[in-house]
Amino acid sequence: MTENEISKIILDAAVSVHRELGPGLLESVYEAVLAYELQQRGLGVNRQVPICIRYKEMTFDAAF
Repeated sequence: MTENEISKIILDAAVSVHRELGPGLLESVYEAVLAYELQQRGLGVNRQVPICIRYKEMTFDAAF
C-alpha cells in the first residue's frame, strides 16, 4: 500500500468520524473511535505510543 493510499484511508475515516459524532467531545473519544475506524478499514493501529524526544540538552523519555 502506498503512502497516498494510506493517507486517503485515514482522511476518509477521520471525515466519517467527524460526520457521525460532530464536534464537542473529548479528544479521547475521537481517538478511540478513529482507531476503531482505521482497524475496520484494514490498518494496524497503536495508540499513545511513547517515544523519546530530544531538544538540545533535554530528553523526554516518554513523550507522546
